[in-house]
Amino acid sequence: MAHEIVVVDYHKGNLLSVARSMSTVGADVVVSDDPKTIAEAQGIILPGVGSFEDAMSYMRCSGQADAVVRSIERGVPFLGICLGQQLLFTRGTELTTEAWGNGWVPGLGILDGSVTRLESTRLKVPHVGWNQLHLTEQGRQCPLFVDVPEGSNVYFTHSYAVDSDVDESIVIARTHYTRSFASAVWHKNVFGVQFHPEKSSATGMRILSNFLGYVRG
Repeated sequence: MAHEIVVVDYHKGNLLSVARSMSTVGADVVVSDDPKTIAEAQGIILPGVGSFEDAMSYMRCSGQADAVVRSIERGVPFLGICLGQQLLFTRGTELTTEAWGNGWVPGLGILDGSVTRLESTRLKVPHVGWNQLHLTEQGRQCPLFVDVPEGSNVYFTHSYAVDSDVDESIVIARTHYTRSFASAVWHKNVFGVQFHPEKSSATGMRILSNFLGYVRG
């Protein structure tokens, strides 16, 4: 039986908090590493655990990457959280081996752009804690942000973020820490958030509820 929401398990950490939060907002949700289960989902969530290189390596070898890309191409609603947003893009610099001679690891390539490390001599990296969402014009029209006010505080924990080569037309929120980065993106049926809605109190639950509403149409 096809599940309403599938949380993709790429074997890099505890994903149950995302699943529990989706259950709380009323979703039929399952955590799965099976490409067939992912491909049959009505909505897909790619959570934020692990490193860019490790996640992409597992997803490609397991068939998850193909299942996700094909589902997105068919119009299945998709939400990437933290690393899950980063993996949507063309490439990233977070690698743990020397396998990539040019210093870039290929992502899913759903969205154009690069993911690079936050750098600062003054601020601590990783960026951990509460910070504000500054909605763009597109963000104020985005179904993910219905009833989410400008300046809402959400919870971050990351060292990498989308870089300045992202297409501004898909950026729905920005956050300022070491630099201004795209903390949320939206293109057609694809949503990505750099923060953790499952850790972001009432605002995060509103965002997850909005995603479920979008899945249900």
